[in-house]
Amino acid sequence: MFQMTTNSTLTMTPPARRGNLFTASLSLWRREMVRFFRQKNRVVGSVATPFMFWLLLGAGLDRSFQIPDIEGGYMVYFYPGTIMLVLLFTAIFSTISVIEDRKEGFLQGILVAPVPRLAIVMGKVLGGATIATVQGMIFLAFWPVIGAWPGIGMMAGAVGIMFLLSIGLTAMSMCFAWPCDSTAGYHAIMNLLLMPMWFLSGAMFPLTQSPIWMRVVMYANPLTYGQSALTAVLRNTPGDTGLLPMPLLIGISFGFTAFWVWVASTIVNRPRRDGTS
Repeated sequence: MFQMTTNSTLTMTPPARRGNLFTASLSLWRREMVRFFRQKNRVVGSVATPFMFWLLLGAGLDRSFQIPDIEGGYMVYFYPGTIMLVLLFTAIFSTISVIEDRKEGFLQGILVAPVPRLAIVMGKVLGGATIATVQGMIFLAFWPVIGAWPGIGMMAGAVGIMFLLSIGLTAMSMCFAWPCDSTAGYHAIMNLLLMPMWFLSGAMFPLTQSPIWMRVVMYANPLTYGQSALTAVLRNTPGDTGLLPMPLLIGISFGFTAFWVWVASTIVNRPRRDGTS
């Protein structure tokens, strides 16, 4: 575009710049990874806490649940649920950075940068999902010691399911972190929402041993289907998940993930209630 100046000279007005979506998303993903591995206490806490859950709850409830189909008792049954807890905790902790970045001014700098806002969602969500999957893989590496070795193919499938669920959980957490201004309020919301989702996913107790009203809630919980898929893969029984056929379990988990990624993208593109971006 050309325009005439007061000196009767022609100048060129450069077009508005639009940053590359992939490059911006990759930069934010890399920042999430660097931030995580520099916080040693966060690395230890996010792995040690679920391990203590598994050890103490597993040992304490071992005689409370009779699960005849599983060799090794309740602690073997509870192990896939503990992996799910790792993914959930990491999703909560990784999206806290949204609130911190807003207070520090970093997020405002991204919002005024000439890059699509979708890059914020992709960078944050993929960063959190990658961290969650890496931590889940640490737990997954001990599965042959706890249960039977399902084969390299099933282990790879478990990693894929973990990554899919991590994206969905991180995107859902981001939907609640984006409008929050305090980490305390965010933690209260997450404890009210995500922890019941985990409890009612079949991670702690079998669906078949639950009251009828609780079974209805568990069937309505999308995390139940991801938990069932992960458990069936680790037990090397993908043809007998005990709930639905494996393709349906994966399909429901994919729909859960796609829905929350779409919601997160929509929320980020809207102004906040306080009038800020």
